[in-house]
Amino acid sequence: MSPKCWRRQGPLSEIESVASACRSVLLTPEPRAKLMRAREVARDWRAGRLAPLFDVAMPDFPTRPDRPELLPPNRMPRRGKAGSEAGRIALLHALAHIEFSAIDLAFDLIGRFGEGLPATFVDDWMKVGAEEAMHFALLDRRLRQLGSQYGALPAHEGLWDAAHETRHDFAARLAVVPLVLEARGLDVTPQMLDRLTRAGDLVSARILSRIASDEVGHVAAGIRWFEIVAAQEDSDPKLTFQTLVRRHFRGAVKPPFNDSARRQAGLTQDYYSALAH
Repeated sequence: MSPKCWRRQGPLSEIESVASACRSVLLTPEPRAKLMRAREVARDWRAGRLAPLFDVAMPDFPTRPDRPELLPPNRMPRRGKAGSEAGRIALLHALAHIEFSAIDLAFDLIGRFGEGLPATFVDDWMKVGAEEAMHFALLDRRLRQLGSQYGALPAHEGLWDAAHETRHDFAARLAVVPLVLEARGLDVTPQMLDRLTRAGDLVSARILSRIASDEVGHVAAGIRWFEIVAAQEDSDPKLTFQTLVRRHFRGAVKPPFNDSARRQAGLTQDYYSALAH
């Protein structure tokens, strides 16, 4: 890594490594402390206060707070009527849990797979991690405005299950997490925005619009690095993506797709249309 990419702020032995910093995010259970630590780590990387070293392993599972109660997906309660306040709170709580988990996913990706990659890889996913922390903060604050909070309802660990399944395969992690799960977020956002707007909750709708705009960039980072990996392995990225998804993703890749948002991110139909069939 060249000095142009990383500015040393002191003796290397005295500077925390990027891997150690990422691990600390995953091992911080309390939600407010996790988002603050995520922001701090991203700032430290940008300022050159983290050594580009990958000297510690990432945990198999992040440390979780006492709340929310984590249930299997098939035991999750229904969210209630679309227009009711209880239904909107349940929707926002589910989204907050996704963003809370996404903080860990971004920093795990860096710490687990960053060794040997250019500094721009860490740059990209530090930005993603900081944005996921901001998304969680926005949703948790909105829940509190509605008389609830993150942890008040049960949640499930589907996102981290997908991460654990791909913990030994960088290309598979990129294929399943940003290019299937985060891309699915682009697909369902228009319906959620319509639901919130019809209920008159324009504040929550604006938050979701902001999140959706950032998530296009997250999917774009996923496809960019996936295609870099495919090029290094001299493989067809689209066929490789389809093979990895069939091997590692337990759910279905199903329409409707937000083709315009996916295309904006660089994820074209020839990646996923064959999987939908």
